Amino acid sequence: MTNKTDISGSFAKGLRALECFGANTPRLTIAQVAERTGMDRATARRCLLTLHAEGYAAYDGKFFTLTPRALRLGMGALSALPLPQIIQPWIDHLSEQIGQSCSVAILDETEIVYIARAAQRRVMSVGLMPGSRLPAHATSMGRVLLAALPDAQARAIVETADLTPRTARSLTEPAAIMAEIARVRAAGYAAVDQEVEIGLRALAIPVLDAKGRVVAALNTGMAALHPTMDEMVQAYLPALQKVQAGLRRVLA
Repeated sequence: MTNKTDISGSFAKGLRALECFGANTPRLTIAQVAERTGMDRATARRCLLTLHAEGYAAYDGKFFTLTPRALRLGMGALSALPLPQIIQPWIDHLSEQIGQSCSVAILDETEIVYIARAAQRRVMSVGLMPGSRLPAHATSMGRVLLAALPDAQARAIVETADLTPRTARSLTEPAAIMAEIARVRAAGYAAVDQEVEIGLRALAIPVLDAKGRVVAALNTGMAALHPTMDEMVQAYLPALQKVQAGLRRVLA
C-alpha cells in the first residue's frame, strides 16, 4: 500500500490541470481550470505556468492551450502498451480486405479511447487517431465494452455519462441504452446506425485474450449506404470475427 508521504501533491495537481484540456475545451483560463479541478486560483496558476515553462502549454496572457509536446505524454503511454503493437497489423490487413476503416479502443470511465486505427477514407467529420475519445454509450465499441461489464457497473457508467444527443437518432434515456447494451451482450456484437454522426454506421465486436476476457473492442465504420443494418452486419461481421479469432490465439 502506498504511503501518503510517497505521493507528490504538486505533481497530482499538475496532472489534474492537464486533464482539463480536451476537444471541447482547447483554450482555458486560470479561473476555468481552478473551477474544473477544485483548486484555488493561485494553485491553478502555478500548475499552468509550470506547464507553460516546460513547453507543454502555450499562454497568450489570458488563455492556455496545449502544445504538440503534450502529445508525447499520451503517445508515449500508448506506445508502451503491447496491445496496440500486436493489433495494428491485424487491423491494417482487415481494413485493406474489406475496404473500410477499422479501429480498436478501450474503455476509460464514460469514454472510449482509440489505441489503434487503420483508415481507408474519412467518413466522420472529425478525424480519429490513437488517443481520440468518444462517448462509450453512443458508440459501437463503447457498447461492446459496456456489455462486457457486470450490468450494475455498466449502468453506473451510463447514468454518470453526458447523454447529450449527437444526432436525432441518439439514444438519450439510460433505460434505452441499457436495453441496447443487453442486446449487444446477447448477440456478441454492436451495430450503431448514425447515432454518433449522420451518415455513419459502425459495427463492433469484443477483442478477447486467450482466456476469453474482453481486453478491447474492434470495429469498422462506413457510410450509411447499405439498405438495412442487417445487410451491413452480414457483409462485415464474418471478417471481424475472423480477426477476433486470430487475436484470441496470440493475446496472452
